[in-house]
Amino acid sequence: MTSSRRFEGKVAFITGAARGQGRAEAVRFAEEGANIIAIDACTQFTSTPYPGATDDDLTETVRLVESTGQKIVARKVDVRDFEGLSAALGDGIAQLGRLDVVVANAGICSAALSWEVTHEQWQETVDVNLTGTFHTAKASIPHLIEQGTGGAMVFTSSMSGLKGTPFTSHYVATKHGITGLAKAMANELGEYDIRVNTVHPAGVDTGMDMSSMLPMLEKYATTLAPIYMNTLPHPITQPEDIASAVAWVCSDEARYITGAQIPVDLGNLNR
Repeated sequence: MTSSRRFEGKVAFITGAARGQGRAEAVRFAEEGANIIAIDACTQFTSTPYPGATDDDLTETVRLVESTGQKIVARKVDVRDFEGLSAALGDGIAQLGRLDVVVANAGICSAALSWEVTHEQWQETVDVNLTGTFHTAKASIPHLIEQGTGGAMVFTSSMSGLKGTPFTSHYVATKHGITGLAKAMANELGEYDIRVNTVHPAGVDTGMDMSSMLPMLEKYATTLAPIYMNTLPHPITQPEDIASAVAWVCSDEARYITGAQIPVDLGNLNR
């Protein structure tokens, strides 16, 4: 547990909070003094090759946050449902009193060569990753502006939001879109002292199991697969590593950083 209390008295809204990066972020902000508004779809997506988060996963996030002594308002809501998301956020703000930090983390991934991506894969990935991030921001920003005390927003992009990782073109398109959305919003929201940044992880050890991509990596081992190589001698990061970067960029220590792309990528983007 961190000894810092950088978010004492503040409230953080986190999507995709049932497991993985979202859960780690909820716990990290709570450890640093924040109360939490958490949502997750807790569903099985049609196009993904791995199991979706469950109600029990979200319940465990609640337990972990409450074990820090902080409050949490958690709801089962899909980020594609703007009305449901807005209602859950509004309820959380009513119970916890304010909103300071927004982490648009919910996302999905699947693999295929770009011309073999199905319409279903494309649409579901765009709807969850890109439109879901837009919904999260659209619901949150009026509260932040009305509150009048600034704020910090972080969108979870990816190294695939800055480079063309093969076999995931639909995912790459959404993550590039998220990066651009954050940069535009950072410009628009600067006058309100609301900062908007993106984080760009490489592989993270979450429930997003992409072992289905291994045959393609093996087939293109000497051509396309090296695009995924890291500089540092580690194959994968942990959710807590991403949560640390998110907490930092949302803190007053990074109060002059906005419109930035923060890599937590094991040096992948340097190659």
